[in-house]
Amino acid sequence: WANEAERRGLPNVKTTPLALDAMVTEKARKLFEQNKIYNHLELEARHEIELEKYIKKVQIESRLMAELATSHILPAAIRYQNLLVTNITGLKAAGLSEENYANQKQILEVISNHINNVSNQVEEMIQARKRCNNMANSRDKAIAYCSEVKDKYFDKIRYHADKLELLIDDNEWYLPKYRELLFLR
Repeated sequence: WANEAERRGLPNVKTTPLALDAMVTEKARKLFEQNKIYNHLELEARHEIELEKYIKKVQIESRLMAELATSHILPAAIRYQNLLVTNITGLKAAGLSEENYANQKQILEVISNHINNVSNQVEEMIQARKRCNNMANSRDKAIAYCSEVKDKYFDKIRYHADKLELLIDDNEWYLPKYRELLFLR
């Protein structure tokens, strides 16, 4: 689509806050005023409202993501992590050589890495959201929420949470897993 838009001379704006700027261009203002849809002030107000709606949506999504991570994903992963630690400790105490529990140890390291990443990314996202909330200009705030919260953290947190979902035992994972959403158990 990007190549086709360029070929046709169409704008290819990649983010919502920047795309909303099309509402307040001189060309758009003339169009709305000539057709008696919006006057200049009404158009500016509509632009402001759309920016605020975008900010609220990203705020809600980021808060929900943080809530799910800290209330469901991390506790489940830590419970399973503790089960693995208990298992490895028991195998060591039984006198088994390390090669007999090397796989469990490797899984434990991978899970611990994903737990740390989710925890750190969620905390950094919360701090970024606080910085965005201190901005007075709605356009700047929307752009910051897009680049400093959504683009910077959503996919990273999602990646590590998805990896944990694949590794954690079903008995410890209380949220529906993707495969359970697609197929009934």
